[in-house]
Amino acid sequence: MKILLLTQVLPYPPDSGPKVKTWNVLKYLRLHHEVTLVSFVRGDQSKEIEHLKKFCNAVHAIPMERGLLNDGLALLESLLTGQPWLISRDRRTGMHELISKVTQEEQFDVVHADQLNMAQYAEPVKASKRVLDEHNAMWLLYRRMAETMPQGLKKWLLERDWRLLRTYEGRICREFNAVIAVSDVDRDALREVAGDSARLFVMPIAVDTDEFRPIRRAEDANRIVHVGTMFWPPNVDGILWFAREVLPIIRRSKPDVEFDIIGARPPQEVIELEQRDRRTHVTGYVEDVEPYLARAGVMIVPLRAGGGMRVKILNALSQALPVVTTTIGCEGISVEDGKHVLIADQPQDFADAVVRLLDHRSLADRLGENGRAFIKTCYDLQTVCATLEQAYG
Repeated sequence: MKILLLTQVLPYPPDSGPKVKTWNVLKYLRLHHEVTLVSFVRGDQSKEIEHLKKFCNAVHAIPMERGLLNDGLALLESLLTGQPWLISRDRRTGMHELISKVTQEEQFDVVHADQLNMAQYAEPVKASKRVLDEHNAMWLLYRRMAETMPQGLKKWLLERDWRLLRTYEGRICREFNAVIAVSDVDRDALREVAGDSARLFVMPIAVDTDEFRPIRRAEDANRIVHVGTMFWPPNVDGILWFAREVLPIIRRSKPDVEFDIIGARPPQEVIELEQRDRRTHVTGYVEDVEPYLARAGVMIVPLRAGGGMRVKILNALSQALPVVTTTIGCEGISVEDGKHVLIADQPQDFADAVVRLLDHRSLADRLGENGRAFIKTCYDLQTVCATLEQAYG
């Protein structure tokens, strides 16, 4: 079949959760179908586009510019129209025009919208099938984010938007021929707003275990490491919670433990953690994270809000790294506490789990080995992505 894949970000390089998910979908599709990719880009991504041409019949892209002015105008539009701010924020006339031009020149069997904010561009396309690939049930994600926010403008905006998203996301799910959720929790959340008429599938995020090899951790690996995009609010909330409420408990028994926070565009409140504590290191974006992972006594994923699946956990397990996370952090991934990861939700319990892994290398190694085997069995790319054929059918 001929597939028109619409993405909000270029899926290469796979250096963030959303990009990893879409990258693996694209690698599966190229083996079974003809793919034309239409995507937004940020800045000069000509090298990335050239690489993606090896996997697609064609690649088309237009710039996505954001900023306070554009976001403010989107909020004004949202207030006037009742459209979710998330959707107004990413509406660009140029993308509609580009997709119209591409579809006039070629007919497609399936238009595959990657993430909810690309559904608006798939709606007008004349194709046999319209499929929405939901990385998260967005209304649920925004509601959870709002619940962790202190009173203020951000909380008000999130509260408003998740209620608008309930209606919008429900309508989109009913209108599309198929909707892909990454977990049972997300599927149920989408069913709640879309009703029984929506055609919903569960396809977990896949991992290419040939790309992610086990990390050979140093004999003296004893650092706490977090890897994740630091402009994503749930990551910021989790790191601040860990640094303020969990790390001080850990330091009672491990006063010299080092904490590495790795990820692009950390906000000022995260940067200040390094300024206040010489043993906390905020690196920003890192091209090669393996040297940091090789020194990691434990990888932490301290999420208190979120939706979908955490690619950072899938990647960490595929690399045989020991992980401590929260219940929400591993939601949608069928891991077992004590076998594949350690799960804790309260500061004292989370701190105890981290110290256990720092003190007991054999336990950390066993979790890593079990995690790697688990990912190869349950989340391998070729097995998981076969669900696409059902959604396209």
